[in-house]
Amino acid sequence: MTTDVEMKETQAPSNSISNGNSATLLQLKESASLIETGAYAREVRRIVRAVRLTMQVRRKLNTSVLSSFLSFTLAPGSEVYSRLISFLPKEDEHEMEVDTATSAPVVPAKHPLPELEIYCYLIVLIFLIDQKRYNEAKACASASIARLKNLNRRTVDVLASRLYFYYSLTYELTGDLAEIRGNLLSLHRIATLRHDELGQETLLNLLLRNYLHYNLFDQAEKLRSKAPRFEAHSNQQFSRYLFYLGKIRTIQLEYTDAKDSLLQAARKAPVAALGFRVQCNKWAIIVRLLLGEIPERTVFMQKGMEKALRPYFELTNAVRIGDLELFKTVADKFSSIFKTDGTHNLIVRLRHNVIRTGLRNISISYSRISLVDVAKKLRLDSPNPVADAESIVAKAIRDGAIDATLDHANGYMVSKETGDIYSTNEPQLAFNSRIAFCLNMHNEAVRALRFPPNSHKEKESAEKRRERQQQEQELAKHIAEEDDDEF
Repeated sequence: MTTDVEMKETQAPSNSISNGNSATLLQLKESASLIETGAYAREVRRIVRAVRLTMQVRRKLNTSVLSSFLSFTLAPGSEVYSRLISFLPKEDEHEMEVDTATSAPVVPAKHPLPELEIYCYLIVLIFLIDQKRYNEAKACASASIARLKNLNRRTVDVLASRLYFYYSLTYELTGDLAEIRGNLLSLHRIATLRHDELGQETLLNLLLRNYLHYNLFDQAEKLRSKAPRFEAHSNQQFSRYLFYLGKIRTIQLEYTDAKDSLLQAARKAPVAALGFRVQCNKWAIIVRLLLGEIPERTVFMQKGMEKALRPYFELTNAVRIGDLELFKTVADKFSSIFKTDGTHNLIVRLRHNVIRTGLRNISISYSRISLVDVAKKLRLDSPNPVADAESIVAKAIRDGAIDATLDHANGYMVSKETGDIYSTNEPQLAFNSRIAFCLNMHNEAVRALRFPPNSHKEKESAEKRRERQQQEQELAKHIAEEDDDEF
């Protein structure tokens, strides 16, 4: 009796593994069926749906599932099949074979479509990256890019954009990102000539990321300014572009434009992209501090971001108080985090803002104060703090940061009485900026609306639709034959 119980316990996991592999293989075949249907009907949305379904099962992929899928989709003796199989690791002895009896009713293609071939490259590359086999992933990505250069089909654009992303990711993970910069520029030029707008978006973002990774901000701005502009096709790619644009504008001291780009990138980013939204908020907080603004407390209390934004919360508190010594303590305490985020150089710029904030608090609190006391309250640690305090006060008065006068002979700073702000144009300007923001958001929402094609026309019957598709296929075949004849 005991042996029977032990046998049942050892067989249960194997059955569950076999069922899981069969379900994963079935989902991959369904995605391949969608890609095949979309390629023949020239419907890109079907291919987009297939890619989304693949991303849902990427954690369930293993060697046996991929081997069975490649054998099903590609011809076993073909060059593509042999190359992709060589990238896969050897199967584990404990892995169960996949049951192909419950597979989707799709006929295996002896001569697979280019879309299916690129799809096989994509899933193998994703599997290698998830398994942290970066050397094999680099080889697979390079082979897929070489194959993509020979294809010019609109139905391949969605798959190609994903391959471009993982191609750059593999080289970034291995620290060889500079090696593919020339290849990315070549691919961007090819995508522009082929009017592949989705590929242009993806490659432009990859090139900007490549330049910013090595702090080449001038080259990134030159590329961005000269790249062709068109309406965004992918919300994710547009969010990345706005984030990179915000970083470039921040380094160029254009803080107002940088703030708008970073906040817009954080709003447009998907909810699931938590790490990306955290980075956008980190840079936006620094830019707002450089502009003299103090972010609201709710910014640091967003769900899932409290721990990541804690250093920036303490930094904001030091800037708000105007305490230079506290600012230095926070900067030294979290210096490693700031260097990792790439914001350490920007935090060095904040020192002047901290001094100016402290000086503004002093001018509000005292109608007249000596420069010696100003230096003590600002905690200036220079060799001649009084002279430095005088120059800081003079510069703040000239820039309009404080409303005061400087008595050089007696060494005093005399603050003027604060007037009624409603007698100025500031309320009108603030109200105007809010109206402009609301109108801009409304215009973007209207542009983002999608309508079905030819919705104003009479719907065609199923018979007419079949005739139209047949005519389009015959015309495409005739054009392909003419192109073959030219060679």
